[in-house]
Amino acid sequence: MKKYSIGLDYGTESVRAILVDTQNGDTIAVSVEHYLHGIMSPCPDFALQDPQDYLDSGWKVLKEVASKVSKNEIIGIGVDFTACTMFPVDAKGEPLCFNSNFKDNHHAYAKLWKHHGAKKEADEINRLATVRGEKFLDYYGGIISCEWMLPKVFETLRCAPEVFNQTKYFVDAGDWIVFKLTGSWVRSATFAGYKGLWSIEEGYPSKEFLNALDPRLENIASTWISPVMAPGTLAGLLSVDVAKELGLQNNIGVSVATIDAHSGVPGMGVYSDRTACFIMGTSSCHMFLSGSLHLFKGMAGAVHDGIIPGLIGYESGQAAVGDLFAWFVKKFLKDEKNLNAFEVISKEAYSLKPGAHGLVALDWMNGNRSILMNHNLTGNILGLTLDTTSAEVFRALVEGTAFGTKKIIETYRNAGIVIDNITVCGGLSLLDEVMQIYSDILEMPINIAESNQAVALGAAIFGALACGKGNGGYDHIEEAVTHMVKPALKTHSPNPDHFKNYREIYKHYKTLHDFFGVDHPEIMQELKELKLNNNR
Repeated sequence: MKKYSIGLDYGTESVRAILVDTQNGDTIAVSVEHYLHGIMSPCPDFALQDPQDYLDSGWKVLKEVASKVSKNEIIGIGVDFTACTMFPVDAKGEPLCFNSNFKDNHHAYAKLWKHHGAKKEADEINRLATVRGEKFLDYYGGIISCEWMLPKVFETLRCAPEVFNQTKYFVDAGDWIVFKLTGSWVRSATFAGYKGLWSIEEGYPSKEFLNALDPRLENIASTWISPVMAPGTLAGLLSVDVAKELGLQNNIGVSVATIDAHSGVPGMGVYSDRTACFIMGTSSCHMFLSGSLHLFKGMAGAVHDGIIPGLIGYESGQAAVGDLFAWFVKKFLKDEKNLNAFEVISKEAYSLKPGAHGLVALDWMNGNRSILMNHNLTGNILGLTLDTTSAEVFRALVEGTAFGTKKIIETYRNAGIVIDNITVCGGLSLLDEVMQIYSDILEMPINIAESNQAVALGAAIFGALACGKGNGGYDHIEEAVTHMVKPALKTHSPNPDHFKNYREIYKHYKTLHDFFGVDHPEIMQELKELKLNNNR
């Protein structure tokens, strides 16, 4: 009898479910549903959502894909979610925004991963932790983000103490979905580690630190659910009530949740160290695996079991990649004769030889996520002349993002992380010219993942892993990945003829990188503040 697993993939504006054959990885059905209320931005820096949308849309796509096969053939469900998307719940696990007393309180709703209302709180956490020499900072390259759990909780405490005081748990949305499916509370090592300041070695930040931050936070760890478990571990079986609502059997295993980008790693066919995995779209997320712990400046997180069970997962990223290309086309080019401006500029840009434009660009149009972790940094293009063409600028911007990736890889290698292979998924992975430029600059082959649903596929793999071999799934991640992921779609091999010119440009990229990002970051920040002050 056939066996199937479902990947439930919660993105920023929609949720996707994918039904996968556990024996060969064939995709049987896909369903996508947008959230009814979308992203709510009641004031600057706020990005909120209604958790009811997660249930309504998620349950709908689950029903749709599950209806394609016999219900007794579905053995597992895996969940991935954006992070850190979090919200407060009561003792019954109900979001406080469901309570009529809090329906008009912004802090009772889900704060999406890109909610930036806690910048002040994040700055205070970083300053205090640095002064005190707190060990937890070492796991994040020395700085944490306002997008993470503690800053958002701190923001709620300060701005809405009435919400804080009525909260039983502050939960990551992925963990909450697993609770809703199973009735069991489990915290994912992925959410706890990368976004919650937890490590297997140190636990959570100490009560002493939290008390020094604000005495009301001293016991905040009691509002974070436990136990902490690895993705791919069985969180529980589908509850009787939910199974009935979805038209499924209640013996379906549900995996501990994971972060959406991290789910793409097994979905790309990777389960061991020495391979870098990139998800490339509007921004880029870089993930690395190692059997040993390395703590160094420049990475955004190092977590045991954070990506693949049994290994330490590392995370970095670039804040603008596809967004950067789209920005240039939208702001500076116009369609002529009904031609697609992006296709036209791309064709012209990719016909140029490496080094022929005399330009080098810093890819910081949306700040630097890695390795400098400074959102106040801005972009830079050096070498412009009156002869410079739009195609040359566009080519330099593409190369700039690849140089940014090279800097990240260089930093990891210098810290002792071995990187022999690169596998990529996401919308940009399908642009052959972009991938070839990356391959030439990185001087490494780049494998393009076969599935265009790698993130959802990864969740389905974790669902099959959680069930175990005795229930039609798998006991080991390598078995699940080997059976459920198909070979790479294609491989881009580097052109040695381009190495010399790209090495020369990269030398200048690093000079600019260090001058503006390390030695004089105040230049870009002050210019940015000047602009803001004169546009108020």
